[in-house]
Amino acid sequence: MNSEKQIAQNFLKLIGEGNIKEAFKNFVAEDFKHHNPFFKGDAQSLMNAMIEDAQNNPEKELKILRSLADEELVVVHAHVKQNPIDSGFALVHIFKFQAQKIVELWDLGQEIPDEIINENGML
Repeated sequence: MNSEKQIAQNFLKLIGEGNIKEAFKNFVAEDFKHHNPFFKGDAQSLMNAMIEDAQNNPEKELKILRSLADEELVVVHAHVKQNPIDSGFALVHIFKFQAQKIVELWDLGQEIPDEIINENGML
């Protein structure tokens, strides 16, 4: 049996590879809700947006940098690029689990600027 941390990582890897329907089918609960302010809060709306994004960005790259688990919550910090020359975004996904299914999702992102003053970078 996979841990919630592994499930969250596998979900994001499938999303990054463009296998959105498979990710939702395998890992998302029926009563799933999310908090992305740009889409309605149900699974179908988010899945449709992710499918459209994958079609518009077939060279998307998602690299998981670190993940943390605390009881029913898993946090994944990732770097996402829409194409190989894109600087990308630093993303944080917060997953809430019940019975090893994702029941709730928050996602926070920050674009990586071309010029970074901080010598430690963003990632």
